[in-house]
Amino acid sequence: MSENSEFRFGPATGVGSMPGGDAREAAKTVIGSIEDFPFLAELPARGPGADMIGRTAGMLVELYARVEPSGWRFGDRPGRDTKRARSWLGEDLDALEEFTQGYEGPLKVQAVGPWTLAASLELRNGESALSDPGACRDLAGSLTEGLRLHLDEVRRRIPGAEVVLQLDEPSLVAVLRGGVPTASGYRTHRAVDRQIAEATLRDVVAANGGGPVVVHTCAPDVPFALLRRAGAAAISFDFSLLTERDDEAIGEAVEGGTRLFAGVVPGTDVPLSDPAGSVMGVRTLWRRLGLRPGLLAEAVTLTPSCGLAGASPDFARRALAHCVRAARSLADNPE
Repeated sequence: MSENSEFRFGPATGVGSMPGGDAREAAKTVIGSIEDFPFLAELPARGPGADMIGRTAGMLVELYARVEPSGWRFGDRPGRDTKRARSWLGEDLDALEEFTQGYEGPLKVQAVGPWTLAASLELRNGESALSDPGACRDLAGSLTEGLRLHLDEVRRRIPGAEVVLQLDEPSLVAVLRGGVPTASGYRTHRAVDRQIAEATLRDVVAANGGGPVVVHTCAPDVPFALLRRAGAAAISFDFSLLTERDDEAIGEAVEGGTRLFAGVVPGTDVPLSDPAGSVMGVRTLWRRLGLRPGLLAEAVTLTPSCGLAGASPDFARRALAHCVRAARSLADNPE
């Protein structure tokens, strides 16, 4: 079993982003909907600095970024964009602290992982940091230190929390396959060696001080084995993108004690099926893998398929509640 197999994850949670720009309203919705495994809401609708890249760039230590027309680019000093990102993060933490008074249990916070950050942040010449191995190393080191400070702050504010760190890596598959375009758009950056990718992720996973880390990617062909070797206690993915090619890697992950965060509820406004219908695919996968049905609730946390930033506030609330009801259905009727 993995070193985090004794950690008690909640049965359902969100991916991270929520609609709107009101931190208190978002925190109230999250805590009201997901009592057993709340998360720190992200509100990208507020603008640059609240988006996932800008928010994580604001956590970096001794590295700073500013907004350019092409995206986020490294700068020499903390400017207004960095200050805005840090201010909004502070607002979000204030709101979470207010609504989690006396809370004890797992609590998830999210940040962009080192490879998606390297693919998204530009060097001064306009190319992404991914083009420079030295820049990638510096960025990963700065991110690791920044995350340590951030997680310490979360624990100070919510002392009963067992903090779970989620690293968002939507670009990881493209990084590993050489699919990230250069600034000109005519070429792509060469693929990052898988051993280097794994070692870098392992270093950043250590930012949670031995606490559990979940890696989230909503791309197809999730590299389950690589993420497990890098120390991920859980892997979060869009369940609808799985194919039978993933079966062996998923079976090995479950048997090795890795938690699956299965994204089974749509992230944008659509009619929702009944909770039992939402997890039919999970039950089918379990039967196909020959895994014990009773293991389902122990091995799976249900989430939306991706963030809820593009949803209406009403749908976001219903989607989170739906994840909770679907998890209950899975636990009550694993077969």
